[in-house]
Amino acid sequence: MATATVVHAVGSKVWVKDDAESWVKAEVQKIEKDALIVALEESGELRKVKSEEAPLQNVDSRGVEDMTRLSYLHEPGVLWNIKSRYQFDDIYTYTGSILIAVNPFAPLPHLYGPHMMDQYRGVDLGDLSPHVYAIADAAYRQMRKELKGQSILVSGESGAGKTETSKLIMKYLAYMGGYMQAANRRISSGNGGGRSVEEQVLESNPLLEAFGNAKTVRNNNSSRFGKYVEINFHKEGGISGAAIRTYLLERSRVVSVNNPERSYHIFYQLCDGASPQERARWFLKPAQEFHYLNQSTCFDIPGDSNAEEYKRTVTAMAKVGIPPQQREAVFATVAAVLHLGNISFVEEREADSSKVAPGPAYEHLQAAAALLGVDKDGLEHALTTRSRMMREGVIVSPLNVRSALDNRDSLAKIIYAKMFDWLVAAINAAIGEDRNCAASVGVLDIYGFESFDFNDLEQFCINLANEKLQQHFNQHVFKQEQAEYEREQIDWSYIQFVDNQDVLDLIEGKLGVLDLLDEQCRFPTSTNKDLAEKLYNTPSVRGSARFNKPKLSQTAFTIQHYAGPVTYQTDNFLDKNKDFVVAEHQQLLEKSDRQFVRQLFPAPEPAADAADGSAKGSAPHTAIKLNSVGSQSVKQLGELMGQLHTMEPQYVRWALGDGSAKSSAPRTAFKFNSVGSQFKKQLGELMGQLHTMEPHYVRCVKPNGLNQPGLFESSNVLHQLRCGGVLEAVRISCAGFPSKRPYLDFVEHFWPLAPELYHRKDLDDRQVTEGVLRLSGLQGYQLGVSKVFLRAGQMAVLDKQRTEKLSKAAVLLQRFARGYLGRLYYKQSQQAVVRLQSWGRGMLARRQARALREQRAVTVIQKAWRSYKMRQQYQEVLYNITHLQAMYRGLGARKQYAEMQRQLSALVVQSNWRGAKQHKVFMALRNAALVVQGAFRCKYALLELRQLKTEAREATKLLEDKKALENKVKEVQGTLELVQGQRNELRQEVKELKAALAEAQAAQRAVIEERNVAHEAARAEAAAQLKAAREGAAAAEAKLAEAQAAAAAETQRVAAEKAELDKQLKVAQV
Repeated sequence: MATATVVHAVGSKVWVKDDAESWVKAEVQKIEKDALIVALEESGELRKVKSEEAPLQNVDSRGVEDMTRLSYLHEPGVLWNIKSRYQFDDIYTYTGSILIAVNPFAPLPHLYGPHMMDQYRGVDLGDLSPHVYAIADAAYRQMRKELKGQSILVSGESGAGKTETSKLIMKYLAYMGGYMQAANRRISSGNGGGRSVEEQVLESNPLLEAFGNAKTVRNNNSSRFGKYVEINFHKEGGISGAAIRTYLLERSRVVSVNNPERSYHIFYQLCDGASPQERARWFLKPAQEFHYLNQSTCFDIPGDSNAEEYKRTVTAMAKVGIPPQQREAVFATVAAVLHLGNISFVEEREADSSKVAPGPAYEHLQAAAALLGVDKDGLEHALTTRSRMMREGVIVSPLNVRSALDNRDSLAKIIYAKMFDWLVAAINAAIGEDRNCAASVGVLDIYGFESFDFNDLEQFCINLANEKLQQHFNQHVFKQEQAEYEREQIDWSYIQFVDNQDVLDLIEGKLGVLDLLDEQCRFPTSTNKDLAEKLYNTPSVRGSARFNKPKLSQTAFTIQHYAGPVTYQTDNFLDKNKDFVVAEHQQLLEKSDRQFVRQLFPAPEPAADAADGSAKGSAPHTAIKLNSVGSQSVKQLGELMGQLHTMEPQYVRWALGDGSAKSSAPRTAFKFNSVGSQFKKQLGELMGQLHTMEPHYVRCVKPNGLNQPGLFESSNVLHQLRCGGVLEAVRISCAGFPSKRPYLDFVEHFWPLAPELYHRKDLDDRQVTEGVLRLSGLQGYQLGVSKVFLRAGQMAVLDKQRTEKLSKAAVLLQRFARGYLGRLYYKQSQQAVVRLQSWGRGMLARRQARALREQRAVTVIQKAWRSYKMRQQYQEVLYNITHLQAMYRGLGARKQYAEMQRQLSALVVQSNWRGAKQHKVFMALRNAALVVQGAFRCKYALLELRQLKTEAREATKLLEDKKALENKVKEVQGTLELVQGQRNELRQEVKELKAALAEAQAAQRAVIEERNVAHEAARAEAAAQLKAAREGAAAAEAKLAEAQAAAAAETQRVAAEKAELDKQLKVAQV
């Protein structure tokens, strides 16, 4: 039989791949030799797929809270479970002890707050619905129980909600650490002026967000750095201290912003929120006028106010414990970075030289120099020249415009980065780390796996961090699997675990990508093509199965990460990897008039550096003096570099003079450093610390790219699940026993495979389970203490056997049930027909008998009635007709009289109404005529008035015209009074007509009432006459009976007399 029939059957619910939705539901319609014919549930479309590409669906329609309980733990099952729960606002889901949090993009206040914290406090993981509070509570309680450090690792892509999730975790830890109780204790002790450690930890979030977060195309508040917050607790469970560590701040965002993104929030907050005095003190302008900010058209975030956020940042700095003088210095340094960006350069008369452009650029140079506390000429010299230490002495070389701009951006980036590091150090100093704490809980808010169209060094380092965390994650998941196997006492020694160590060796191993990158950075003239060629030709890199060279690029390389392949472009790798302060910048800023700037750029100590270089002891170190690289041959340089690869290098700059420590020449022993090596070191320290703690994982997922609630993009979520390692955890689980079920659940579901065992009272659930598995023919399963463990695919085989057996049983039951129902229907139909026939025949017989009885009775009645009728017909008809004619004629005469009365009344009413109507029309016409006449006369009077006014201009006729006009006005007033009088008369006549109409209507009603009374009297008289006629008929009938009786007596008497006469006649004859 084909492979497709092993776990599939006709009617099985399966998943099939889809380009748009990743996976869609379907149903098996037909099983062929090497494939399945399935029908999509939504569209009904038929598709042909391979059996291994059609995993079975889970029976849970709404999803489960813990995906380890799924019958089929695979990619579409995980995706559908998260989607179905998200549609009901269940944004949290467990995968064992791992929490998956889907960003709802909408406020859900019912899920957060003290009331929810109280619910999850002290509750075991899994007893309540999944929640981020449950993870935080599990970490806190385990920390207190074992006095062992706990770590909560929050990861996800930008916009997935990592920062908000970290805030919720820290709020819960502060709540459990006794935030309110500690505050009450401080107040009661009289120390009300200080800030609690809990409050300082919470207020550090908005402060670091202002300086380290920015708006991106995916998120309005994206963290552009990694953050690890370690909260210390004492034995009583209260917070005793905290420390914050940051990783890989995105420096390039300071000087370069893509549209429509923004730079760091603090720049916009400072431009919009500073007071007029501060703006004058820091020479601030609107954000649109600064070059570092106007590279993008986005200056505001909808729903947020930069001015209000600035106030919040200042408040956070005060609550954390940064004094006002240092706050002033921080904001002045931020303003100096903005002014540096507005410094432009023009070419000098000499070749490859430049100077600051006159005008606004020079003003910004002065502003930046004043804010940094340095001389403006010294700043210009540091930006437009570069000093090189040669054997013969210091050589000062001018920089062209392009190099000067890069030098300016380098200074801005290093100032902002050092200021950010100082800010983190200030927060840590203000909060205070308790190194003698009982235990601690660390919250890691780290960037998620990134893969864009253009991937630079930032993405390379970020993905390296995710590879390290993924290895830690895989080891933790595998460790959990092992712990469960040990608890259940099953054999798991043969399970193989494959991790991503080969990728880490490729990146950070000996002569890996980072080593080759640092090597190329040591050559001033090295280019990105040189780096690419080095990567392509180094055996340790080229020979890795995880490394590929793109076909269409000569400077890019591809690494196969756990989440998928990522292609990196090496265009900016060398520049971004160099992490050192330019000597001119260091010398300038370490002599600043401002103490804050001097703290950022302290003067190095050569003796200490040299001692540090010699104190490392065990590893080979050497200090190599570079006389003149230009004078060496290529062969000698190659030999030298080969020697350097085997040693730990130290770079020394030799100064001219007597070599004394008091020399004013540039300092010596500047050790080469790089972003990659620093990040590798920080990452190693972080992983070392995480390995000493018990990890807890929160994977944040962004459901759609539009940041809209209720929208779930399956392909996007599936990619994040891969990048977040959730599917990798599924893979690890599938490598062992992915299907784990308690014996009771297994027996309740699969008992149809062995019903005879299920109904036996002497067998427990474990024995029944063993019997079911033995009868099913499976191999490789394990029976634990409380669960049965099945290998991948065995659950599907059992489900198929169960489906087939239930189908056969259903067919058998249907056959017997349908036969029984058919016979029962036939008998019931037959009985019903016979019963209906008997009822019908009886009804017809009774109807016929009734008809015969009625016919006989009618015949008897007709005979008697006709006999009586024939005898009295004439008298009765004559009598009745006479009386009826009299009544009818009287009734007709009365009706005719009433009709005549009604017509007479109607004529009276009509005449009155028509007269009133005609009078009304006449009065209306009369009034209209009067109004028209009045209007015409007024118009004519106005015309005459105008004419008179015109004539009145003549002095001789003024008085006469005035008098004539007054007379005409009086006439018009008289006419108006006449019209008003006529109107009043018409109103009076209308009232009289209405009264007459009311009287006519009353008379009409009286006539109608009289007619009704006459009709009632006539009806009563006719009824009396009819009654009298009926009484006469009854008397006639009585007389008729008496006459009949007398006639019978007379007949008898005559018959007797006749008999007597006959008798006498016979006697006489004898």
